[in-house]
Amino acid sequence: MDITEVAKASGLPASTLRFYEEKGLIRSTGRIGLRRQFRTDVLARLALISLGRSAGFSLDEIAGMFTSEGPEIDRTLLLTKAGELDGKIKELVKMRNGLLHAAACSAPNHFECPKFLRLLHIAGKNRFRQSSKLQELKNADRARGKL
Repeated sequence: MDITEVAKASGLPASTLRFYEEKGLIRSTGRIGLRRQFRTDVLARLALISLGRSAGFSLDEIAGMFTSEGPEIDRTLLLTKAGELDGKIKELVKMRNGLLHAAACSAPNHFECPKFLRLLHIAGKNRFRQSSKLQELKNADRARGKL
């Protein structure tokens, strides 16, 4: 299959396919003219990458799942990611419930509503946690000489 066919079948733009190839997630078999060629099994690999991304795995984590013999998925990593997703689900349920309450709240102003104020507190805490996590990743990359 050429890159256009893979892009059409996978729903991914050719630029993403080229990026995945640079990262070592997929491999072309060569070129015909200027077009990269791929084996048809690349679609299954792209589906696994898509599933991993949807579940919150980084591209580096996904790359670690591919071996020369084929995909090898670390079950401990799956359990860890499932636990992280459970935490996110709980946070999202709280946020949804807060938004539903805010939409129906009888308080004259949302900033007078204790439930809405708790929702703001949760959102602020999550934003701080995300920026702290991003800073930790940047520091780790600096330590490894990547930045």
